[in-house]
This record gives sequence, structure tokens and C-alpha cells, in this order.
Amino acid sequence: MSHYRWDTTFTDLFRRCVERYRGGDTEYEGYYSDEDSAFLRSIGYKPREFFDFVEDYADEGDPSPSTAVMIASVRRDYLRHVLSGELSGAVIDPASLPGKTEEIEGFVWLPRILVKARAKLRGELDPDTMFCCGGDRKFLHEHDIAPADFLRAVWAAGDDDAKVIEYVKQFSGR
Repeated sequence: MSHYRWDTTFTDLFRRCVERYRGGDTEYEGYYSDEDSAFLRSIGYKPREFFDFVEDYADEGDPSPSTAVMIASVRRDYLRHVLSGELSGAVIDPASLPGKTEEIEGFVWLPRILVKARAKLRGELDPDTMFCCGGDRKFLHEHDIAPADFLRAVWAAGDDDAKVIEYVKQFSGR
């Protein structure tokens, strides 16, 4: 795999998978060659995680391929620079996520997306949980924050929720 063109590899795989999905094959387990699987591992992605972006784009047109590659770029950088290339074996139990109606300082969904973003960065999302799902997109759109920018802000904030809250306030006009 070319590190110089990893984004092109991502985009080509994304488009191939969208075509396959739109062609009626919705069983992602057969989508990936060994080379594709190795590529996904190299950027810190799990097969289902990648497929969720493909499925949502094919069905709803969002997130776009460029948004998906930007999110992958943040995850890839975090894997390389923070985790030293070591994939985590941990998986966050979806039942442990904050509820969809929980809020911080009046921001409904923020507790949930914050936990999901940190898990996304570490590669610890359960296969049935997606960062940038419909609920996340609604929250981010409402506050005019690009998904990859939110991930970067969470990365920069570390464990300091107050920094993320201030970041969201900047965009929401509060």
C-alpha cells in the first residue's frame, strides 16, 4: 500500500463497495479482498466500520466519500501518532454509551457523541456502533461542525470535556 496515496486507495475501495451495495449485495463480509482487509487494518478500520459509511452514503448520500476519508484520516493519524500503530483490543459496550437524550450544558447528544468520538479515535467502537451515524450527523449539522473537525477537537481536548463543550459553543453561537 502506498502511504502517499492511501486516500486514493480508501476512495477506490469506498466506490467499489458502494457499487456492490447498490447492486443488491448488502452482505459486507464478502466485500473485501485480503489486500483490502490489510489496508483497512493499516488505517485502523474494521470491516463493518468501513461498511457503515458505505451503507449510509449509498442509502442517504451522507456522509460523503470525502467526509469518510477525512474521518479516516483523523483515525489513521491517531493510530500512528498516539497509539504508535498498536490496535486496541478493547470494545465499548453500546449499552454503556450515554443515552440519546442526555445532555451537557444544554447540548443534547453531546455526551453520547463525545464518548463515541473517543472510542472512534482509539478504534474501540462496537461493530454495531458508528461514529457519524444519523444522530451524530444531526448534532454536528445543527452546530455546523464537520465530523473530522469534531474528532480533531476531541483528540486535542484529551479527557477534558470542558474543552469540547467550549469548542461546540464556538460553533453553536452559545
